[in-house]
Amino acid sequence: MSFLDAREHGSKAGGGGVASAQQEAIDRRERLRRLALETIDLAKDPYYMRNHLGQIECRLCLTLHNNEGNYLAHTQGKRHQQNLAKRAAREAAEKPAAPAPQKRAALRKSAKIGRPGYRVTKQFEPEMRQRSLLFQVEYPEIEEECKPRYRFMSAYEQRIEITDKNYMYLCFAAEPYEVIAFKVPNQEVDKTDGKIFTHWDPDNKIYSLQYHYRNRGHEQAMDGAAAAAAMPPPLPGPQLPPSLMSMPFHPPPGGPPPLPPPPGPGGGPPPPVPPFIPPPPGPSQPTPNFPPPPSGSPAPPSMPPPSMPPQGGPPPPRMQRPPGMPPPGMPPPPGMMGMPPGMPPPGMMGMPGGYPPPGMPPPRPGMPPPPQFQHRF
Repeated sequence: MSFLDAREHGSKAGGGGVASAQQEAIDRRERLRRLALETIDLAKDPYYMRNHLGQIECRLCLTLHNNEGNYLAHTQGKRHQQNLAKRAAREAAEKPAAPAPQKRAALRKSAKIGRPGYRVTKQFEPEMRQRSLLFQVEYPEIEEECKPRYRFMSAYEQRIEITDKNYMYLCFAAEPYEVIAFKVPNQEVDKTDGKIFTHWDPDNKIYSLQYHYRNRGHEQAMDGAAAAAAMPPPLPGPQLPPSLMSMPFHPPPGGPPPLPPPPGPGGGPPPPVPPFIPPPPGPSQPTPNFPPPPSGSPAPPSMPPPSMPPQGGPPPPRMQRPPGMPPPGMPPPPGMMGMPPGMPPPGMMGMPGGYPPPGMPPPRPGMPPPPQFQHRF
């Protein structure tokens, strides 16, 4: 019997026997249950659950308890406390880091004194073929240690005019003046070094801003010229001498006529063709070797070799065309059609009444003709 039970039954304190260890444990759990019921509200415990059998279940440790006191004793135990620490550590690791709150400067409300004066100048740079705008804004009564500021604003940020995507706004601000904005073309601004220039003159109280619009076409043309200049020169190769390159073309005899020359500049007559200059005469061709005459015939008299014309002299006279031979460029007579190439005409077979080939002297009277060669197939 515990001390509280003895008081209730009117027993004298300390009049009972010594309590065992089991009885002390029961008495301790009972005291903890009553204390927990006074300080803990089970309706707010997220892990408290009563199942369909009427038992109490701890959803964190997955344990079953017969009454509320047993559950409260479990919540004060080592197992439940360790599971609570593990759950808190896992949730802290999985929780994303919250961004630091941004500190915004408090808006300072001051009385505005009006709009500043300004000048706008349109400029053009011939070297890069770029257009630019120069703004000069006057702030004669600007606050001390205050410098004007500017920014480009899209047409979709303002609520004063109808939105037009072809324009943007350039805003200037300085205390205690009102903010002014200029409506400028919405084109690409060149933001390279030196293309956006700002200057604040503290003596004259003038703020200057100049910016350039980018010219893509001119930049591509300059890049192409630079790439062409960086290409290596062409490799040296065989070239025709100027004399051959300036020599006119003459078609061969019997060929198609040449094309007419192109008209001269301005639609006038074409320039005259320079006359053809024949090349200097070269060495004469060797005399063809003919077979020896048959045995028993008298040898022809030896003929002196033809004299060679001196170098640089007039060309040798042309051989007269024998009678019956067509001029060059004309078809042969009907009697010579159908003969194999290289065969002499009928009048030259054995040269009876014919004429000798070019370069061969005519036979002397009474000399037999050379033998004829017969082709066997």
